[in-house]
Amino acid sequence: MKKTKRSTVKRAPKRGHYDSETIHQILDNNHICHVALVYEGAPLVIPTLYGRKNDLLFIHGASISRLMTSLEQEMDLSISIAKTTGLVLARSAFHHSLNYESVVLFGKGKLVADTDKEEALKAVSDHLIPDRWEEVRKPSPKELKATTVIAITLDEVTAKVRTGDPKDDKKDYDLPVWAGVVPIKEQYESPIADTLLNPNITSPSPSILKLIQPH
Repeated sequence: MKKTKRSTVKRAPKRGHYDSETIHQILDNNHICHVALVYEGAPLVIPTLYGRKNDLLFIHGASISRLMTSLEQEMDLSISIAKTTGLVLARSAFHHSLNYESVVLFGKGKLVADTDKEEALKAVSDHLIPDRWEEVRKPSPKELKATTVIAITLDEVTAKVRTGDPKDDKKDYDLPVWAGVVPIKEQYESPIADTLLNPNITSPSPSILKLIQPH
């Protein structure tokens, strides 16, 4: 990953990471990214699903959407992904914080060619639930035509991670106030069947069962 002036972490620089392993892991553990760009002279931020394959990030949407029609022009953009992993409770109000993992990238989107579009959409599907693509109906030519896929190269990108205890002022450690971390964990629960599901289908597909298995 390329470390540049704008991708370098300036506040708490020790939390910055620029290696592919850390960045890929954070991307693979999350589902929503926020895409920022300038649209008609004003800032615009839109949350959307994404998928990663190697050093490419894919986002998709309706071909007529303002996000897709803007990004296919290869304009400058920034994308952020973040997850809170704990509430950091200090002895003073000033030093309360969060434990978190985040990624910010800069670049330009590139329109994925029609010949590569289905493979890119599979990457987005696999990012949500691996192997689900093989269990469902594939996109029709009409659906593919109505969908735009944009690829962003993971080149100028930074991860930032905070872990551990609160950092209080030395004089505050003697205060009679509890301090520590309240962890936050994401977990999948039992699937809820579609109300219109065929009654002969009594069990979720293998990909879903694998997803909800305890790790």
